Amino acid sequence: MTKILKLALAGACASVLTAGAAMAQQAPLGFFITSAPLDGGNLGGLAGADRHCQALAAAVGAGNRTWRAYLSTQGTGAVNARDRIGRGPWANARGVVIAANVAELHGTNNLTKQTALTESGAMVNGRGDTPNEHDILTGTQTDGTAFSGDADRTCGNWTKNGEGSAMVGHHDRMGLNTEPPALSWNASHPSRGCDMPSLRATGGGGRFYCFAAD
Repeated sequence: MTKILKLALAGACASVLTAGAAMAQQAPLGFFITSAPLDGGNLGGLAGADRHCQALAAAVGAGNRTWRAYLSTQGTGAVNARDRIGRGPWANARGVVIAANVAELHGTNNLTKQTALTESGAMVNGRGDTPNEHDILTGTQTDGTAFSGDADRTCGNWTKNGEGSAMVGHHDRMGLNTEPPALSWNASHPSRGCDMPSLRATGGGGRFYCFAAD
């Protein structure tokens, strides 16, 4: 075997090993938008929402992680969404990191229509698509904390599918204008109600964010 051929084979082997290492090092799934809704704003409470996240993750081979819905609750014992989701980092189904930690998630994150994908890596319809489904249920303020006061922002702590309201964010960071709320991924505006027709009326589909908390 000539020296040139040996060098060529060595280079090819090195390329294969490098490619294999890159694939092995791809960040595991740690974030997604639910591909399927539940019952409007009635998610079965936080426990029901978490189960939905866990089931969807398991369906794509990521059920070995502990999954939590990015949702806040209100009233006595109110829960902050930001406190439920672990420390990060979180990557989408294509291995793209959307935030390194909780502070970055609620600051300058990498959440866009192109990165806020479902558990299988599918893109979710946004503003300009038919139907628009960019309203994502969160029930939270921009910093990931719960709302105070009597105004319902969580569809009765995720138990209502009729009257009530939920705060939603825009996963595509687009709205009627370029003001901060319109561009917010987690706190854009309240929904018109908690049933599916009301959620769809403002551009939603009953979806929510899921994060790996471990």
